[in-house]
Amino acid sequence: MPAEVTWPTKPQLAAAMVQELYHAGVLPFKYVVAACLYGNSPDFWAACEACVGTVAFVATPADTRCWLQPLATTTHTYAYKGEQRTKRGAVTDTSPGTIAELARAIPATFWYRRTVSEGTKGPMTYEFARKRIMLAQDGEPTTAVWLLSKRTLGAHPRYWYYLSNAPLSAPLRLFVWLSGGRWAIEQCLEETQTELGMDHYEVRTYAGWHHHMRTSMLAHFFLWHLQSRLEKKSPSADGLAGPEVIGGGLTPQSLPGG
Repeated sequence: MPAEVTWPTKPQLAAAMVQELYHAGVLPFKYVVAACLYGNSPDFWAACEACVGTVAFVATPADTRCWLQPLATTTHTYAYKGEQRTKRGAVTDTSPGTIAELARAIPATFWYRRTVSEGTKGPMTYEFARKRIMLAQDGEPTTAVWLLSKRTLGAHPRYWYYLSNAPLSAPLRLFVWLSGGRWAIEQCLEETQTELGMDHYEVRTYAGWHHHMRTSMLAHFFLWHLQSRLEKKSPSADGLAGPEVIGGGLTPQSLPGG
């Protein structure tokens, strides 16, 4: 690793990548979906908030603490080492609770059953509920966000929790769609590792590792784009696409230099 490269955490790496993509404008995006590790990171949240016009949707652990909105807050000004600073405080005698407690207190009439996608064993259907909350850190209010709770069907459901900075007007169907986005990302990662050898590398240099990761991801993107474009299964016994399938849908104008 080059001497000038520091050792950042995964959320810090993700925050830098999000900011770089946003400012470069080469790959426009509207949504950022991430796991719990990133949802707990102030650096990652700050990077997402700085991307004006985008929506962050991140998983969060069950012990995340919050208050229900609306919550009255007040701002205190104090001096620290000669500098004037401000601090927000909650105007309430109630301590922040966990999002798991909040979700289990939601009445059944506020849970909505929705199908996320078609899985290998049939439709993937869950129940969803959402609330506006104020996140808490060290007993103090921080950020107002959406909390989406998702649970399986049945007498003993399993719960998942997500936070989002989506606008107040965001419909429930947007959160339902985003909740299934991580599955597609994880599926792409698994396919790139098992089918294209992303995790089969023997490199000794920093640049070599990056080259292997980049070419693996580009190969997966190419194959995914080809499959999406052709939308045909191979008729051959060995599973290889024939010339009529490979050339289907291609025109001279769509080829490089066409």
